[in-house]
Amino acid sequence: MSLFARLFGTQPNPREQWRPLWHTIVEQAREPDWYRMCGVADTVEGRFDMITLVLSLVLLRMEKDEELAPHTSLVTELFVEDMEGQLREAGIGDPTVGKKIGNLMSSMGGRLGTYRQRLADEDRAALADALKRNVTMAQEDEAEALADRMIRLHKRLERTDAEQLRAGEIAA
Repeated sequence: MSLFARLFGTQPNPREQWRPLWHTIVEQAREPDWYRMCGVADTVEGRFDMITLVLSLVLLRMEKDEELAPHTSLVTELFVEDMEGQLREAGIGDPTVGKKIGNLMSSMGGRLGTYRQRLADEDRAALADALKRNVTMAQEDEAEALADRMIRLHKRLERTDAEQLRAGEIAA
């Protein structure tokens, strides 16, 4: 999309077609059972960790689909837009927002790589160890439960077709 088209609104923003999926990612990350039954800390950090976890699973699903793969950047841009808004709402000023977003993206990239590898290995214990390092836990002994729930969501996403995902739906 050209700068002219963005400034004057002559074309729709391509990210908007992915907004229903972004809303679903956030809804999934806010599911109480992540916190109540899987030991994730119900804090700002814990909620961010869950958004990055669910987003990572969605991006991994999209990467595997020829039709969806080119659009992972648009979903990631929605994440950045939302995080930037959250930082500004929390009182973070312009001079530091960019640096904080850079740190969040670096963290997201590292987690994405770790989750990709651990899910490919199908090693639940290694995944639980990775989750202990990457998710703010209120109860670290619940990392196995978190790994199990993450694997279940990963499998649901694998059963979700491209159109469902684009519409923000996840298979049962």
